[in-house]
Amino acid sequence: MPQENRVFLSAEWRDLVMLNYEVDRALLEDYVPLGTVLDSFDGRTYVSLVAFQFRHTKLLGTLAVPFHANFDEVNLRFYVRRNGANEDQRGVVFIAEIVPKWAVAKIARLAYGENYICLPMKHRVNMNGETKTAEYEWKLDGAWCRIHARASAAPARAEEGSLEQFITEHYWGYSAQRNGDSFEYHVSHVPWNVWTSTAAGFEGDASGLYGLELGKVLRRRPDSAFIADGSPVIVSTGKRIRLESQP
Repeated sequence: MPQENRVFLSAEWRDLVMLNYEVDRALLEDYVPLGTVLDSFDGRTYVSLVAFQFRHTKLLGTLAVPFHANFDEVNLRFYVRRNGANEDQRGVVFIAEIVPKWAVAKIARLAYGENYICLPMKHRVNMNGETKTAEYEWKLDGAWCRIHARASAAPARAEEGSLEQFITEHYWGYSAQRNGDSFEYHVSHVPWNVWTSTAAGFEGDASGLYGLELGKVLRRRPDSAFIADGSPVIVSTGKRIRLESQP
């Protein structure tokens, strides 16, 4: 098996809250890694604020690290494409990622060059009949930020061609490296079921973490929001994309 296809991490991602905001493409151009282009849905460009639970996390697919198997994550991400050898690879780029475990943040920065930060976090997820509520909080500069969603009715597979499918079914990750290269890795999971949200939003000041312009975006009402049930996932070790390797 090629090195880039080996398992780096296996886990379950559960109870994902996904807030999606349409933005001007120009706001993201500086974040686009080498070898990729911005992806869009019906001509619209989106960023997503996503919060979820890591469960049963294992390095290399088998190594459980004590006290680091279960934790929360919040990330701000957008969507790109790359012409791969065998397919049009649809991927995600993370602007910043928050976890409550220092070692997790350190490993992710070293392995993938991702912008991880360690902050205090907490969550609450409840199911009352057919109503599901989920909220995640993190403490930044002494103040708590909060992402939350409420949804009713039974979950269902994201419809073919829907925005929910576009958001949840990007199976590659890309990150820009300090030397100008990019890093590419595959994330595999089954399609998720989703609850369309009846109420959702973000509360707090995110400008210190994401910058003034993106901080303003997150203060808006999201253009769409939903909760996804999640599934087991496998993240590959990945590979570097270099200037000389571009078509």
